[in-house]
Amino acid sequence: MTRSVWIKADDTVGDWDDRRARITAALEAGVDWVLVDEEDVARVRELGDIDVAAFRTDGDVTLVDDAEADGDAAVEPDAVVVGKDGEGDGTIDMPEDLSGSADLTTLRRRDGDLERGAYVRILDTEYERFAETAAEEADYTIVVGEDWTIIPLENLIARIGEETDLVAGVTSAEEAKTAFETLEIGADAVLLDSDDPDEIRRTVEVRDEAERESLDLEYAEVLEVERAGSADRVCIDTGNLLDHDEGMLVGSMSRGLVFVHAETAESPYVASRPFRVNAGAVHAYVRTPDGGTKYLSELQSGDEVQVVDTNGNTREAIVGRVKIEQRPMFRIAVETAEGDRVETLLQNAETIKVASSEGRKAVTDLEAGDELLLYYEDTARHFGEAVEESIIEK
Repeated sequence: MTRSVWIKADDTVGDWDDRRARITAALEAGVDWVLVDEEDVARVRELGDIDVAAFRTDGDVTLVDDAEADGDAAVEPDAVVVGKDGEGDGTIDMPEDLSGSADLTTLRRRDGDLERGAYVRILDTEYERFAETAAEEADYTIVVGEDWTIIPLENLIARIGEETDLVAGVTSAEEAKTAFETLEIGADAVLLDSDDPDEIRRTVEVRDEAERESLDLEYAEVLEVERAGSADRVCIDTGNLLDHDEGMLVGSMSRGLVFVHAETAESPYVASRPFRVNAGAVHAYVRTPDGGTKYLSELQSGDEVQVVDTNGNTREAIVGRVKIEQRPMFRIAVETAEGDRVETLLQNAETIKVASSEGRKAVTDLEAGDELLLYYEDTARHFGEAVEESIIEK
């Protein structure tokens, strides 16, 4: 599931200077959406590149743009949201028969390709019912608890299907973590109501952690370490600093990817490169954040690769540069606990380190009988995607 963070920045949080400060902090932190009033859409577009949802309170398009006086078209949001100053937030009494709801009528009205959202304060069980009904029409269903307890969110997660993204209102990163973990499924997104830049940043970190895989790594016995001549070797230089226990999963066979450390260790011969993984030959696979693989030869600046630590915790890193040079190589063959033989090519150099059962070890020191850390999955891949078919790799 892809999670997202929204920031609430409508007129209830202050004047434009207050709203702008909140939106700027959100942009710097990597928030996905900002929720504003329609008259602020153009202003947000000027601040940066972010998805914009706008409250619609009168059922009509009331987009405002500083350029309107010159006859230019108004700036549209990416989504419109109903419920503010209406039935959704309790400003207007909710009808017993929801077919007469003004908010739901507006929600059902199509405005071109704009996505639609419903904003509902969960004041009691009737508002839970209203949110469930709105979810049948809305691309995004935003629910904000009053004296929030986890039960209403559990109810909505259980009852609302895949037809909508459930967005839970929160005021802190701690609440966001709870929302993402509720019923082991969690909300699709959170709407954060906070001015604190640190809280905004921590909430984005919670989003990232909720999206990341935790992999079961295992040790495999080294069968052979053999000089293999020269090949075109790929160094992946990321735009991120990697920790001492982090690296990437690479290999000649997609079902068995060997853990290769980042070049974080100092050496008598070369300075550390804590942004780099010397990943192997151009034909090899590297694991990506979506659980797929790419050939090393395909990587280019701007791509994302998966970074993993020796405990199997993952995160994503942006490729800043790929260096391909001809270098002498080792062919390393290992046997997994399942009795499968997998291989990879790694450069013949003492700066390339792998994770062994004895700790970090240079490939130049490897020998038969050592145990290497790897990720093994008994599946074939086609264009990087796992498939149920028989493929022989050797």
